Amino acid sequence: MAKRTFSNLETFLIFLLVMMTAITVALLSLLFITSGTIENHKGNHFFSTTQSPPATQGSTATQSSTTTQSSTATQSSTATQTSPETSTPEPPLFQNFSGYHIGVGRADCTGQVADINLMGYSKSGQNARGILTRLYSRAFIMAEPDGSNRTVFVSIDIGMVSQRLRLEVLNRLQSKYGSLYRRDNVILSGTHTHSGPAGYFQYTVFVIASEGFSNQTFQHMVTGILKSIDIAHTNMKPGKIFINKGNVDGVQINRSPYSYLQNPQSERARYSSNTDKEMVVLKMVDLNGDDLGLISWFAIHPVSMNNSNHLVNSDNVGYASYLLEQEKNKGYLPGQGPFVAAFASSNLGDVSPNILGPHCINTGESCDNPNSTCPIGGPSMCIAKGPGQDMLDSTQIIGRTMYQRAKELYASASQEVTGPLASAHQWVNMTDVIVWLNSTHAAKTCKPALGYSFAAGTIDGVGSLNFTQGKTEGDPFWDTIRDQILGKPSEEIKECHKPKPILLHTGELSKPHPWHPDIVDVQIITLGSLAITAIPGEFTTMSGRRLREAVQAEFASHGMQNMTVVISGLCNVYTHYITTYEEYQAQRYEAASTIYGPHTLSAYIQLFRNLAKAIATDTVADLNRGPEPPFFKQLILPLIPNIVDRAPIGRTFGDVLQPAKPEYRVGEVAEVIFVGANPKNSVQNQTHQTFLTVEKYEATSTSWQIVCNDASWETRFYWHKGLLGLSNATVEWHIPDTAQPGIYRIKYFGHNRKQDILKPAVILSFEGTSSAFEVVTT
Repeated sequence: MAKRTFSNLETFLIFLLVMMTAITVALLSLLFITSGTIENHKGNHFFSTTQSPPATQGSTATQSSTTTQSSTATQSSTATQTSPETSTPEPPLFQNFSGYHIGVGRADCTGQVADINLMGYSKSGQNARGILTRLYSRAFIMAEPDGSNRTVFVSIDIGMVSQRLRLEVLNRLQSKYGSLYRRDNVILSGTHTHSGPAGYFQYTVFVIASEGFSNQTFQHMVTGILKSIDIAHTNMKPGKIFINKGNVDGVQINRSPYSYLQNPQSERARYSSNTDKEMVVLKMVDLNGDDLGLISWFAIHPVSMNNSNHLVNSDNVGYASYLLEQEKNKGYLPGQGPFVAAFASSNLGDVSPNILGPHCINTGESCDNPNSTCPIGGPSMCIAKGPGQDMLDSTQIIGRTMYQRAKELYASASQEVTGPLASAHQWVNMTDVIVWLNSTHAAKTCKPALGYSFAAGTIDGVGSLNFTQGKTEGDPFWDTIRDQILGKPSEEIKECHKPKPILLHTGELSKPHPWHPDIVDVQIITLGSLAITAIPGEFTTMSGRRLREAVQAEFASHGMQNMTVVISGLCNVYTHYITTYEEYQAQRYEAASTIYGPHTLSAYIQLFRNLAKAIATDTVADLNRGPEPPFFKQLILPLIPNIVDRAPIGRTFGDVLQPAKPEYRVGEVAEVIFVGANPKNSVQNQTHQTFLTVEKYEATSTSWQIVCNDASWETRFYWHKGLLGLSNATVEWHIPDTAQPGIYRIKYFGHNRKQDILKPAVILSFEGTSSAFEVVTT
């Protein structure tokens, strides 16, 4: 390639970028926090119903301090760093039955819903500004009748599980339960919603994407995961597990079909589709046949909500969980009730729910080409759309289809899962795995690196700098920028990753902390003839097929025939994508994000086969534990500061600025605007467990009954940030067809930060109430 010369403009841009980066790095280096120094205050709020008749005029606002107790709230304060706990004694288990002890639990893990980036698209400025639905951790514990072996599977409504999150959860589980719940028998899996808060990572690439580490969100997630496990542990009872499988149609496309076509034709001919359409469902019931819970694994990206969204939510898989839990938990508000339904992630790496496919948003023509680019505007114009009128409609269409299929498979499940429980786990240095390609030839994994097409994004969320997918050559301009700021990548790492042109040589960067993990978890748990492989990233469709087939064959070769192997994605630590060797050659987004090089999949197949062999031959105790991953104590503070909230002169927090109309019809939107405060305060002071309620007046009991909260998909909570601590909060209720006619009101619950001179800041709770309004059906 001919040497490129730079224009005066490009030279000036390079100089400007270098200077800006140098200043930023200098500032960030001053902003370290020690993870144990921030306190997270928590408590419980129980909504009491008002015994007076509905107000017909005006509104009310009440406020209470975290240091006082009022008639509507109770609260307590504890530090985030828990003191050592003694091992919780195990309750006696009933043993004389056929099946498993089963426990299910669900707990909130939402974290911040404002002043924090959303995790998934890595789009600057896509920060949270409210909430559409809450995020939950859903835990499932299975134990043998005598209690000797048990396994834990947790599906969490977050983008992915970070290594720091897992290590902290395991540490606290050990403090509370001793050796009962361990690294080998606990799987933590993220659903991969791209609309959950970021800020809970320790490796620098993800800290940068998160715009800092949020200890408040991290601690809230840890607490929610632990609480869901605690609930499942407490609720364990004898029961049975059934498995069923079936295809789900009309909800997926392969977003990198040209990469998929690189796989051997003979391999592709064995499959009817370039996505995995099969859903695997576990049905859990007690010995009386009463429902306990469901786990579903299905390959789909939760990106129906696109990168223009600013409301925290659980996307399409979360909507499927919501529908099934609401159906099974009749009479309960969302997020409550005994039945727990998890729609867990699988080999979703190249699978999109935006089934209308990629089109140029400026011309409408298809951009389904190898580079996902448009004739006018380039790759930034090439975006895929879902089946609905807007992204929320698409979310519900895709989620409802998954819910309906899971419901059918659950109802017809008749194949019982029986047999012993087992688990195997290793920590592996993924930068240095020798991969045996055959009996005489070996290859090696690489230090982590991201390619040029990583910056291009995907048709579900394009990058901001007009990079193109499918790049197998670098660019001198961006190479120069990288070299000046970060240093040059070594010849070794460039050679190892070919044909990937390296944009970021993250495996050679260690300031302020390593940019990517070296030590990665590999893990399998088995329930009789079911094997759950915990994948630390996003497998593409064909990668998942190869791993399933290899693990199943390994089990079979040691006497465990007809094993069902499921891919559980986004588990334990995040390492981006894993493509096949052939897909890697195309260097689209997924391949450019395969950080350990072209032989990553082969390495994982080798490692997981080793775990399967250990389980099948009962030699798990002989497995090498592997090098323990680090847990960094100092991380970069979020750049958005905490500021004091202020109400307008003559107003109080919770006052109504725009009242509800006197009357609404079913299908309309009731909207109320309140004097607000920053919602992130509610992570520090959890006096209120919801930002809103919709309440209906019951004349017979002369009381208000809650019909919706902020976990309901028909409500929206928007936070509008103003200047100098001023803000408004908008609550919307999209009145469903099922709403009963009657008198309603909307309540807003918030927390404001107050700080007097020379005194520490305090977080005060408040609430506001709309005037009453009538809902009519015609």
